[in-house]
Amino acid sequence: MSYISTKEKTHGKSAILLKKFKQDIDRPIAAILSLNTIAHTVGAAGVGAEAVKIFGEAYFGVISAILTILILVLSEIIPKTIGACYWRTLALPSARIINFLIIICYPLVWLSELITRLFSSGKQELSVSREEVSAMISIGVEEGVFQMKENKMIQNLIKLDKVKSQSIMTPRTVVATAPESMSLKEFYQDGKYKFYSRIPIYNDSEDYITGYVLRQTVLEKLAEDRFDMCLKDVARPILSFPKNSPVSTVWEQMLEKKEHISILIDEYGCFWGIVTMEDIIETALGFEIVDEKDSVTDMQKLARDKWQKKLAEAKIND
Repeated sequence: MSYISTKEKTHGKSAILLKKFKQDIDRPIAAILSLNTIAHTVGAAGVGAEAVKIFGEAYFGVISAILTILILVLSEIIPKTIGACYWRTLALPSARIINFLIIICYPLVWLSELITRLFSSGKQELSVSREEVSAMISIGVEEGVFQMKENKMIQNLIKLDKVKSQSIMTPRTVVATAPESMSLKEFYQDGKYKFYSRIPIYNDSEDYITGYVLRQTVLEKLAEDRFDMCLKDVARPILSFPKNSPVSTVWEQMLEKKEHISILIDEYGCFWGIVTMEDIIETALGFEIVDEKDSVTDMQKLARDKWQKKLAEAKIND
């Protein structure tokens, strides 16, 4: 079906006709099989009758065996082998021929469709599944059509709806947050925020994020000498999702809202971590996007290391 779709623009009517047959496969199959069966039956009967007249009934068995082999080889094996090997070349020209066959065999096609409806549930299976696409891409790598990196990216995109957001998030333990009451001057003077472009803010507790600020916006306000403004005054609303949300869902919403950052919350609404557009793209591409100023590439590993360090310090103090 994908091949037909690529040919619709360049081979107009033939491609459209072929697509129509592909979507309603019963009609062309009924026409081909009907004509094939009629040709075999009439041909075998005619040749058999003439052979008996010429060679006599004593050779009827031999003639039948030879005729069966010829029909099998000439009308089944060879045509189907050619079709399997050169289907791209033959597909479009055959569309008009098949259309002619459907017209001349219409009564039989109509009868076949009627019988098919009686035995079918009316539900058609999907023409292609995710698993089939994944397998096709893997075969493409083996045949040299795709590179391994391309295969990895496509496989990641196919499986994106099965990946949970919490598996790609930056945990809250390593997220730089700021109180919304903090002045822009204090924010600027605090060195821990200088490496981040978007900083989540909270009201009374870090468990509940109320929005985020753009560092660029803060710098613009400071350039206007608005030192006493609070972060709340320049805050933007932030998207929030349950921590088990599929990455594909988060991605769609962030694209729709034109946001680059969102937060994940647990079942109680408490802050769990952040997911950025960069995290999602890294998941799709299959490798980390490292900025020239990034000192840490894996924030989840950093969070685990910090947690283990805290546990070790707690044991020492005990």
